[in-house]
Amino acid sequence: MSDALLPYAVGAAKRARRVAVRMRRRVERLHTAPAFGGGIPPRPALRPLHLSVLGGRTLNVALLVPPTAAVASARLELARGGRTHRLPLELEPQSDGTRLLTATTALRFTDTPDSHSASDPGPALTAGLWRVATVLTGPDGQETRTGVAAVALPAADGPVAPVSPDPAGGAHFRLMRSVDGFAVLKVRAPAHQAELDTFALRWDRITVRGRVVAPQAPPAAYTAQAVRRGGGAVLRAPLEWDGDRFAFDLPLAGMVSGRRAHRWDIQLQQGRTGLKIGRRLTDLRRRDQVIRTSFRIIALEDGSLLRVHAYITSAGALAVSCVGFEGAPDGAEERV
Repeated sequence: MSDALLPYAVGAAKRARRVAVRMRRRVERLHTAPAFGGGIPPRPALRPLHLSVLGGRTLNVALLVPPTAAVASARLELARGGRTHRLPLELEPQSDGTRLLTATTALRFTDTPDSHSASDPGPALTAGLWRVATVLTGPDGQETRTGVAAVALPAADGPVAPVSPDPAGGAHFRLMRSVDGFAVLKVRAPAHQAELDTFALRWDRITVRGRVVAPQAPPAAYTAQAVRRGGGAVLRAPLEWDGDRFAFDLPLAGMVSGRRAHRWDIQLQQGRTGLKIGRRLTDLRRRDQVIRTSFRIIALEDGSLLRVHAYITSAGALAVSCVGFEGAPDGAEERV
């Protein structure tokens, strides 16, 4: 490298390091919660061998028991705002002489804390930060309360995201680290959205099926529509409802204009709110690269042919590109 270029290389390296530091701090802030006050004195913490929320809603806990601790039973507690959910922990001796406290439970979101049925699986949690703690009971019945140490921040590499929403209800359950080093469970309410279940590519139509998550109006208040990119044209389609689930056929006859290709966003309209229909309640990181679809030739009722491509965008939304054929290729009549 020329001596004249050396100062530029050094400056570029310094700028790259500053950017890396800023990104690392930003990631840490995203996964860090404030310390809980209230005059609580410093308390011990059990070190988790495993602590995660898998599948968007299943809490998995495996805590190491201190070698000198005499434990007859134990429970996990999730506490927030005077409400506490208690989960029994199973004591499992290991072959190397260590002992684990383990539990697996489904998490559920609720916006009405007082509504709970004994048949409902797992704790029902409201939005906010929940403290994670354990209570160890000795052979003499004496209880010892401890915190749970935070786990390392999830990695950002791979085909799936380290944190994903509940695929059934749409809520987010995220394990975070408080500034004083303890594990905290952050619960976020589901957003008002239109979740895509399937879109069926047939020879004469495309049928879209999905459901409304966290609806804010009765089904009759929603309409299905295709919105053309760049032009603002809007085409409506009749909706069929089954509870919170909907189905409709795309208005393909109006989505084509000669041999010019157009791209359309598919959405539900409720009042002034347009909900793009998409696949969002998943742990896939790059949905457009994983959910791949093929082109399809579709014949309309008037005999015209369309070349249609229904696909998932990088943001997870459903979009459709279509173009019409002016006529059958030369010689097609003889080959049929």
